[in-house]
Amino acid sequence: MATERRAVKKIREAEKAREALGAALRRAGIQLPAMDTRTYGGADEFGYALVSLGECSAIVARKLAAVIEKGAAR
Repeated sequence: MATERRAVKKIREAEKAREALGAALRRAGIQLPAMDTRTYGGADEFGYALVSLGECSAIVARKLAAVIEKGAAR
């Protein structure tokens, strides 16, 4: 039971992070087409819930790099 609760908590945390990142990217005029969450873990215990950014075109990658550079320059 405790392992299941931890798993649900980690999945929800990753989903909220994915939603926040997606919203921030949209505000910057960028949309990644295949963002989702994935779980990884061992045979006995739930390990991680990760945000998968998926693949994007070269144009989107350049836009993303420009936004990151602009933010890093602050």
